[in-house]
Amino acid sequence: MSELSHVDEAGAVRMVDVGDKPVSRRRAVARAEVRMAPETARQLRELPKGDALSTQIAGIMAAKRAAELIPLCHPLPLTHLAVELEVGDAEVTILATAETTAQTGVEMEALTAASVAALTVYDMAKAVDKGLEITGVKLVEKTKQAP
Repeated sequence: MSELSHVDEAGAVRMVDVGDKPVSRRRAVARAEVRMAPETARQLRELPKGDALSTQIAGIMAAKRAAELIPLCHPLPLTHLAVELEVGDAEVTILATAETTAQTGVEMEALTAASVAALTVYDMAKAVDKGLEITGVKLVEKTKQAP
């Protein structure tokens, strides 16, 4: 197992120095799920299509602020962000894609987008469903293209 990248030899927490790394095209996809009662999912499915935009915008805005929320995260010039929601029988599945051309990966931005979008769904549905559960927040894809 490798060493923790954000901890120096003395055990102090630090931001990783990426200054000598080459710039490359990077992409990350994260997933989150909000589980709920089937009736809650039905109500969400019946909303006008435009209403889902608030959840998508919340995820995008959050990804753009990942470096402000996560202390050791580098601020990145994001070239693309997308947040997609799919309402199933008893869940909302969120896929967040973040892309950049930079010296470090973009997975924290994708994870932040998926997490905040899930929190936004939770906030929208909490009045009608006390059993909501956010689960399965994870990185599902990470790619890097050589410069």
